[in-house]
Amino acid sequence: MVLIKSTEAAARLARTIISDIALYNREKIQNGIKNDNIFDLLEKELKEGLDLYRSRVSPELDRKNALYNRAIVDILIKRSGEIKSEIW
Repeated sequence: MVLIKSTEAAARLARTIISDIALYNREKIQNGIKNDNIFDLLEKELKEGLDLYRSRVSPELDRKNALYNRAIVDILIKRSGEIKSEIW
């Protein structure tokens, strides 16, 4: 398999992975936002997603997984802004 070497393609892959995690874990996301433990509740899923991301993206392109982490913030956190939480 050819590794992704385009920033745009890597960002698209990251958003796709995180969107799938969000789609199949809505209850965990709601509880995680409410209780400020979203990363604990989704640890397994986020790790599996990161492993997939790393297996498809050239390490030289995103050594610190910034595009993947950005997708987490944009999709899991920002889109959950309507959930009542003491953290915002």
